[in-house]
Amino acid sequence: QVQLVESGGGLVQPGGSLRLSCAASESIFNFNAMGWYRQASGKQRELVATITVGGSTNYADSVKGRFTISREGANLVYLEMNNLEPEDTADYYCKARLMTGGYWGQGAQVAVSS
Repeated sequence: QVQLVESGGGLVQPGGSLRLSCAASESIFNFNAMGWYRQASGKQRELVATITVGGSTNYADSVKGRFTISREGANLVYLEMNNLEPEDTADYYCKARLMTGGYWGQGAQVAVSS
């Protein structure tokens, strides 16, 4: 069973920055892509950013230019979040994506508030 552990969440003021980390129990290159998703209270989970095995990245329109997904070595994926807005408040989840399905982490809370 693949384990994904997110860290780095917290409370930040609008305009601030956070970096989320996702540590995988096996090589992230075993998967088609790694992704970050988020789920705000009362809303559906949505895709935030993905990075493929080849290094291609994709972002939700709402975070383009503010968030950056990256990886380090074979087991770490990051989500750098800058210029945070109250609308970014959500639980953030890391996912190891397969052709069908994948594995989820337990989530990290991000709250943006003054």
